[in-house]
Amino acid sequence: MGLELYLDLLSQPCRSIYIFARSNNIPFEFKHVELFKDSVLGKKSSTGSGAEQPRAGPSNSEGAGKVSLLKKVPALKDGDFTLAECTAILLYLSRKYNTPDHWYPSDIQKRAKVDEYLSWHHANIRANAPKTMWIKVLIPLFTGQPLPSEKLQEVMEGLSTSLKQFEERFLQDKAFIIGSEISLADLVAIVELMQPVGVGCDIFEDRPRLMEWRRRVEDAVGRDLFFQAHEMILNIKELSNIQIDPQLKEHLAPMLMKMLK
Repeated sequence: MGLELYLDLLSQPCRSIYIFARSNNIPFEFKHVELFKDSVLGKKSSTGSGAEQPRAGPSNSEGAGKVSLLKKVPALKDGDFTLAECTAILLYLSRKYNTPDHWYPSDIQKRAKVDEYLSWHHANIRANAPKTMWIKVLIPLFTGQPLPSEKLQEVMEGLSTSLKQFEERFLQDKAFIIGSEISLADLVAIVELMQPVGVGCDIFEDRPRLMEWRRRVEDAVGRDLFFQAHEMILNIKELSNIQIDPQLKEHLAPMLMKMLK
């Protein structure tokens, strides 16, 4: 059996793995998992199961649960070997398929800089950017109530602080985070920062240095691939028409309502 990747492109980590594998011509079978089918979004039409890119087919949620002991995506299956966690999967693919050195440099100091960003990312960019989707789309979808505008403002202020640090500490005046070529650090960063864009919070507006970096990342991986990978998140507002399982809504709504307070 060949390489299988269990992914949902609504997920930022899944998008980074998908883009990395496709841009490096790594052969894999795309196993589409409806990330929110049983935990958030209820009944949803399935899209995706096929070689290398999504297409119509059944969800592979159950299969992903068997592959990943953590029962979440992304997950990798390579023969009898299984692996979870985005960074671990990216590094495994880069090593097994001997991808170009710029992704995860052999130079010990450049590699350390990639590691530094990946360590910082989770408590900063990732801690703030995804909240925009919950506030603007998912919580109103389940509770039937929009969150107060100050909730979004609070999140955007935190994200703005992280973006300022990102530009000043990591990007500086370089083309990419590590230097003149794209690395895993840029890829992990960009997929996260597209999450707010998908719900109408254009964080690149009025940030020319950040916008120029984004365009360089798009060009480095290929604009067609970049926008294909982000098609679902850029159309996230279509979820407002979804049919939610009443039992699921009843179960989750009270928890989400606490976020309104």
